Amino acid sequence: MINRYGCQSMVNQIRKVLIKHAKEGFKSQSELNKCASKLNYSETPNFSKSISDYDQFVKLLKSFDIEIHYLPYDNNTTPDSIYTHDPCIVSHRGVILCSMGKDDRLSEVPAIEAYFESLDIPILGKIKKPGNLEGGDVVWINERSVAVGEGYRSNSEGIKQLKDLLSDLVDIVISVPLPHWTGPLDCLHLMSLLSPIDKDLFLVYSRLLSVPFLRYLSLSGIKLIHVPDNEYDSMGCNVLAVAPKKVIMLEGNPETRKMLEKNKVEVFCYDGSEISLKGSGGPTCLTRPFLRQ
Repeated sequence: MINRYGCQSMVNQIRKVLIKHAKEGFKSQSELNKCASKLNYSETPNFSKSISDYDQFVKLLKSFDIEIHYLPYDNNTTPDSIYTHDPCIVSHRGVILCSMGKDDRLSEVPAIEAYFESLDIPILGKIKKPGNLEGGDVVWINERSVAVGEGYRSNSEGIKQLKDLLSDLVDIVISVPLPHWTGPLDCLHLMSLLSPIDKDLFLVYSRLLSVPFLRYLSLSGIKLIHVPDNEYDSMGCNVLAVAPKKVIMLEGNPETRKMLEKNKVEVFCYDGSEISLKGSGGPTCLTRPFLRQ
């Protein structure tokens, strides 16, 4: 039987991915002008350049022979909807719909639910209020172990519900406390600080991770590559593994790239000035893989 879905890994080869093009998510320059400040973007993206940059990002994804699915235009969603990773998690038994910690993103969940239902992919369950959970806080350490950031976007109740939904699919769900950092309006997910590159190789920004969690990773036999301070804000730590030791990252992080390549990692870069940096969403955020093998 050919698998149609299942993604309890962040390093196995991506076979299918769900994305939303900037022209459908950002909608127009006037929409960006209206929403960017409210959504806490660092700057207002340029709509025309965001479309051309996203076209190049899609071209890069296609070069890895990934089956690409596109979320359609939706009047109810904001520009944040281009970050398709966050509204759900995909397990081996179906989709888990998230309960977004950022209220402006709540409308993304029914949109992504409708799309997966159109593919006849089962919905395993939903995180319900008062639980909050966003996909960017969920990191598969391996197929039986998952870490979840507990901060302003995902809370203890949301993590508890996720643990219940995954009860017979995983051996351990680890809650990882996240720092206040720049406050509740900032987009600080666990994946802002941690990117799996291979089963035994992770990229981390250790300054913002707890000592117990770093020890857990090391004791699990995972080698850690440490992103330098000067490449954290440029999203050097947000790296998408399209296959083991084959990654996509933002341009402008030469030190991190050099360290990855020193560890025999193939690195492919894209211009994320409009679609990533201004909205705080890197290549992992822009993609929702739903089949990895």
